[in-house]
Amino acid sequence: MTRKSIPRSRISESKAESPKPDPDGRGAEQIARVRRLCSSLPGATEKLSHGEPTFFVAKRVFAMCSNNHHNDGHIAVWIPVEPGYQATLLKSSARKYYYPPYVGVKGWVGIELNQIDDDELSQHLIEAWKLIGTKKTQKRS
Repeated sequence: MTRKSIPRSRISESKAESPKPDPDGRGAEQIARVRRLCSSLPGATEKLSHGEPTFFVAKRVFAMCSNNHHNDGHIAVWIPVEPGYQATLLKSSARKYYYPPYVGVKGWVGIELNQIDDDELSQHLIEAWKLIGTKKTQKRS
């Protein structure tokens, strides 16, 4: 069986991503808030994962930004929450919290960054950091 070759120009076109629209024009500013808060946590590091800023503690993800990921319209951060808490958050404020793709089934929530102030966001990020971090990392705080 022989494989048909695809012209190089078609490969480039199919893999090229169009720029992601920024619904409120403040995506970079909102992501900077998350970066500032996460970088203040002991042992937190940042890497790009799936094209988005992602924050790790002890080599495990505790927060992932979503800057209109796959043009979904969300400028948000995804975080894990304690078992059973996801449903409570989703019911409490549908404008602020949502069920994120991929990780929602594992108990994570998406938080719309334009719907939350720094104090509340900081508390969520700290809780996610604690939930994911090792005991050794938590002792450093």
